Amino acid sequence: MDKQQRRHRILMVSDFFYPNFGGVESHIYYLSQCLLKLGHKVVVMTHAYGQRSGVRYMTGGLKVYYVPWRALIMQNTLPTFYFTLPIVRTILVRERISVVHGHQAFSTLCHEALMHARTMGYKTVFTDHSLYGFADVGSIHMNKVLQFTLADIDQAICVSHTSKENTVLRSGIPPEKVFVVPNAVDTAMFTPSPNRLSCDEIVIVVISRLVYRKGADLLVEVIPEVCRLFPNVRFIVGGDGPKRVRLEEMREKYSLQDRVEMLGAVQHAHVRSVLISGHIFLNSSLTEAFCIAILEAASCGLLTVSTRVGGVPEVLPDDMIVLAEPAPSDMVRAVKKAIDMLPYIDPHAMHLRMKSLYSWHDVARRTEIVYDHALHSSNKNLLERLPRYLRCGAWAGKLFCLVMLVNFLLWRFLELWQPVESIEEVPDITFPLQNDELMHDSAEVL
Repeated sequence: MDKQQRRHRILMVSDFFYPNFGGVESHIYYLSQCLLKLGHKVVVMTHAYGQRSGVRYMTGGLKVYYVPWRALIMQNTLPTFYFTLPIVRTILVRERISVVHGHQAFSTLCHEALMHARTMGYKTVFTDHSLYGFADVGSIHMNKVLQFTLADIDQAICVSHTSKENTVLRSGIPPEKVFVVPNAVDTAMFTPSPNRLSCDEIVIVVISRLVYRKGADLLVEVIPEVCRLFPNVRFIVGGDGPKRVRLEEMREKYSLQDRVEMLGAVQHAHVRSVLISGHIFLNSSLTEAFCIAILEAASCGLLTVSTRVGGVPEVLPDDMIVLAEPAPSDMVRAVKKAIDMLPYIDPHAMHLRMKSLYSWHDVARRTEIVYDHALHSSNKNLLERLPRYLRCGAWAGKLFCLVMLVNFLLWRFLELWQPVESIEEVPDITFPLQNDELMHDSAEVL
């Protein structure tokens, strides 16, 4: 099969994308850039961010549709089920898409786009970036939504083996449909400090959203104890969130204003400058599918101390990370062990190892294989696919079938009201790539 025949036309869909910053946003952006370099066409669909609405172009010719939907909560749009069908259909036809790739289980837009794509017979791929539980109300609800979305998916991707096991258990998707493709880091952007830092004063860096899931409550207990045991240790905390107040109160209570620096929200472009000012990176997450922040810290030459949760143990070799149980006493023990290891850590050697271990180009090539599998999966009509939804539960299965039947009828109505022939296809525009390195600044053309 020649390269032209293998060329995919991919629509990435998620509520989480630039100008918002985070692990999912970075994953979509870097993966898209590398897929473009492999010769595929990539288009991103997300909701409008403030005044950023309509069609924009980013670095490398990455086309982004900022659809005029506003975020309701936590950058998620209001679930509408069917109102997104006309715009999703128009984008799929205009761009001649062959594969729809949804990202993040918490994204409303992702679930709706995948539902519409399957109704219209497009190949679909889903990437799960997070771990969820099974007991609390929110997780139960999310797991049922995921079960509906993955009941008729062609292929799924998880960022770690732990994440794969979690997704299979939550959604009931056959394990053979799930690929494991890890995240990566742009090592050209995250480089160590040219000069090695002195160990006379040890700086521990925390960059995270200050929320319960990221273990902000653990930090409240760990930081004072570490400061008590090690007078030469100082903390830099970057990030914002509802738990920031607790950290501020802790700093006041123990009079640690001169030893705990609170930076607030840190722009992604400034993350490296914060990381290279420290010796140790501290991650206190209570649940984590992979954690790109650990890769960024290791690429900058920092030794990592992290909770042993989710897919974190799969991320780095044992000599580059110290793992601890998510308990204050064990976290303090791990920090002490990391401080003892510091004299033997070579930041530049660590950076070179990260360069060989993780590459977005490798992630793109592995994702390309998933697309190939999706395109070769069997095509089934609606009646053949409905039994997949019936297996989702006695009541839920019937409800899911009803949702899909209504969606199918609405799609057929749109086919009559606005035939495919009346939708103008967009000509492909090829942007020259200046070099082989990923371009970090998301430059707009429009």
